Amino acid sequence: MNQQLNVLFLCTGNSARSIMAESILRKDGATNFQTFSAGNIPRDMLNLIALKVLASFGYPTDKLLSQRWQVFTAPSAPNLDFVITVCDAAAGETCPLWPGRPISTHWGVEDAAAVEGSDIDKERAFGAAFGYLRHQISIFTSLPIASPNRLSLTTRLHKIGRMEGATAKILKAH
Repeated sequence: MNQQLNVLFLCTGNSARSIMAESILRKDGATNFQTFSAGNIPRDMLNLIALKVLASFGYPTDKLLSQRWQVFTAPSAPNLDFVITVCDAAAGETCPLWPGRPISTHWGVEDAAAVEGSDIDKERAFGAAFGYLRHQISIFTSLPIASPNRLSLTTRLHKIGRMEGATAKILKAH
């Protein structure tokens, strides 16, 4: 791959799952990917447990921020190669025409921020979400991304979203 490909992870609140996915790909795919995240209704703060879990596994938490997805529709926005929703609510929303004609797919992961219970229960839920995302991303980074066969690549990306741990087995149209 000659140049980095731009990947945008979307989640409604952009405070936990999409932030974790951004951090994981930023580290594990640093050579080949430029990574971003955004949300439709971004939170004022990043989820502290998500940041704690990322840090505990050695993933970067600096430069992460919760932002609106409209940032990526502006004329100055980078052309996107991939748009990946990681929550079912974001997958069901009407998305704009993204710059760059990206491949869009859905990799739904359970909302760890919605888990009630003890701090240990919450950390366990975030750890599980992190594990699923890291596994999905490891498969993504091993795909022949430079392949000219867009349909084959899209099919493979959709299959990643239906792996163990997925919240939605059927891809919703974007």
